[in-house]
Amino acid sequence: MRVRLTPNSSCCKINGIFTGADGTLFLKINVVSVPEKGKANQELIKFLSRLLKEPKSVFEIVGGETDRCKKIKITGDAGVLAEKIKTVVTEE
Repeated sequence: MRVRLTPNSSCCKINGIFTGADGTLFLKINVVSVPEKGKANQELIKFLSRLLKEPKSVFEIVGGETDRCKKIKITGDAGVLAEKIKTVVTEE
């Protein structure tokens, strides 16, 4: 899953699904934490865990550790997770 993270926001929320210049789809997510010492990344994982009702251990940032655009690997049933993500995005 690809995420564009906006740290130092007023609240944690999903802003929707967007298409990048290269045609890739990504979720735009805001978090409250500042981008220092991995705090924003930790809050992103915690937020996704709560939102999708999955343990934090199934989420791993595999790309973009220090960048706004991140690649997140989610371990589990792809079909079930895709449905959860779609449901959460349409509710926001």
